[in-house]
Amino acid sequence: MSSLRKDFTPGQLEPLLKKNRMDGCIAVQVEASETETKSLLDLAARHEFILGVVGWLDPCAEDLEEKLEQYSGFPALKGIRHTVYDEKGEFLLEPSFQRGMRTFCRYGLSFDLLVFPYQLSSAVTLVRSVPEQRFVLNHLGKPDISEKPSVQWINDIRELGRNENVYAKLSGMVTETENFQWQKEDFRPYLEIMVETFGTSRLMFGSDWPVSTCAATYEETLGVVEGFFQSFSEGEKEAILGGNAMRAYSI
Repeated sequence: MSSLRKDFTPGQLEPLLKKNRMDGCIAVQVEASETETKSLLDLAARHEFILGVVGWLDPCAEDLEEKLEQYSGFPALKGIRHTVYDEKGEFLLEPSFQRGMRTFCRYGLSFDLLVFPYQLSSAVTLVRSVPEQRFVLNHLGKPDISEKPSVQWINDIRELGRNENVYAKLSGMVTETENFQWQKEDFRPYLEIMVETFGTSRLMFGSDWPVSTCAATYEETLGVVEGFFQSFSEGEKEAILGGNAMRAYSI
């Protein structure tokens, strides 16, 4: 993880985006911290290429609606993420958490699902219970890419994808490999299941930069997705590399 032990700034990212023909990005939270959320919103206000922010607010907080009123003056706030795999038990099924999802929905905010494979079945129950909310699955549910897709992961992903309110990011794959060693073909069986399940209208590329630098450059991470979709239509490729994210995050 040594590559992460330094600061990463908009000034470092913008040239990478331009080099790889990206018009902009969405900045996604790391810490369960409103301080970080405010910092990301400040960066978005100062850098036009940061088109939106997926920040953090406690979904179970009793004063959640009051907090969202305070943030309603920040148009760059497009969604919320909470690191569910840090929680114990069936956190996704708690009434207070599901109440938070409905509150985010009323404010037009998407919710990024960051879960481990064993939590996918609970995620299915969650998205069915709040069909009006837009969800974005992160990192394919974090399967072990160095192994073949498990039957359980396949079944859970298929169940999740049956819900039209769920999008999925093709992200975080290079770092879910043993010792961060991979070949492009390692990702094919997983990407095939994702396309079979979500089609090309609910999938989006996510760089997971700078975490991805542990295992790949920005170009290599993008190349995994571009290589897999090279035979798809131009419209499908444009959707996966940007259009679907704009719809999911109301940009």
